[in-house]
Amino acid sequence: MLTVASTTLSPSPFLYIQQTNSHFLTSPSIHLFQFSHSNKKSPNNCLSNNRTERGLDFDIGDTFFRHESATGRDLGVLAAALYRKSKGHLRILDALCGCGIRSLRYLVESEADFVLANDANDENRRVIVKNLSKVAENFGDNRRWLVTNCDANRVMTEFYLKKDFFDFIDVDSFGSDSSFLRPAINALKLDGLLYVTSTDGFSSGGHRPSQSLAAYGAYIRPMPFSNEIGLRMLIGGVAREASVLGYYATPLFSYYSYHGPVFRVMLRINRGRISKNRHYGFVSYCEKCGNSQAFSWSELGQMSCPCNDSRVSESLVVSGPLWIGPLHSADYIEDILTLAKQWEWIGNGQGKDLEKLLMQMLDESDSKLPVGYIKMDEVASRAKVNSPPLGTMMSEMIKAGYAASRSHIASNAIKTNCPMADCIRIAQLQQNCLGVHQVT
Repeated sequence: MLTVASTTLSPSPFLYIQQTNSHFLTSPSIHLFQFSHSNKKSPNNCLSNNRTERGLDFDIGDTFFRHESATGRDLGVLAAALYRKSKGHLRILDALCGCGIRSLRYLVESEADFVLANDANDENRRVIVKNLSKVAENFGDNRRWLVTNCDANRVMTEFYLKKDFFDFIDVDSFGSDSSFLRPAINALKLDGLLYVTSTDGFSSGGHRPSQSLAAYGAYIRPMPFSNEIGLRMLIGGVAREASVLGYYATPLFSYYSYHGPVFRVMLRINRGRISKNRHYGFVSYCEKCGNSQAFSWSELGQMSCPCNDSRVSESLVVSGPLWIGPLHSADYIEDILTLAKQWEWIGNGQGKDLEKLLMQMLDESDSKLPVGYIKMDEVASRAKVNSPPLGTMMSEMIKAGYAASRSHIASNAIKTNCPMADCIRIAQLQQNCLGVHQVT
């Protein structure tokens, strides 16, 4: 239950937080953040639903919680820890914290100096406090954590107005609520990390183009690699909001998970602009031949597919503008792999799924790989053969001089610069070779 004394009200429409020299919240400085410790029981006070993640016990109470999102939390914790090692300090805002497990993990595993765990639902407060109480709260300049129950945009805006910035902001939102992006960028330190989320698979699949346009400024149409489009749509939305404020966003890694679906991207935010918007453009897919391409703004009105003799093609489906640059930073993924090994999260037979994911992200970082991926089922359909083995196709593509990588987004797909016509030829050749072996 939130109680506010009349003497603490601020004329500001936002919650009032007094600035401290140490940039940490102290007890006297919290006004609208003051909560009573009433004995009145909420549903979470009675309901216990215990879980364990990476050796940490926590209670989810009656909050929304997905066990399947643990990998996304692992990646966030690793990134936060890398920041702490690099900068020597780590101040985190978990803007929509749910039961507080992310906040707890940032405190324990990433060794955050301070975490503000915020959730707009005040009924979640008791379970969040219970979980974070595993770490000493402390007070004054040494305060380690604070739980608030306010609108996330309100919290971020107030910290921005007070020039009290965070090193790392985690916005694990539901749907395509891009309204969090600009307040989050404003509340972040320069060179800080922003971890954003979308769960809107309908928009990324091209089924709600008006909604994707409203949320992310991108008109999305159906394409075979729609889940990669979802990541690029999200990155593009951040890049657009950052550009408005005079910043540029660099994606460090992009992660898709089928449950939800969930699109998560870690970005570094800095002052300045990327020249000529070289990574912000349009993506096409040709329904006739199956090739995909990326186009810049200067090529608008001249988009065509090679299968159509360079004329504007009626079979070309175009989405954008969105991010057309790399989904991951290879150097950053290497750093995450190194840290995960040090923590024994991977290696020696441990953490095979996380290791496989990171290795695939590393392969996807090849600068030769274009936007999108090619599903083996589509190749089989166009080649009129059985679906070819993915490993064999990749091997033959590489022998032919093309770049090829498995996609972490789709299990039976390849990211490659090999044109669809050559994919078809390779698949047919493999089918013929298989037939010869069977006859012999």
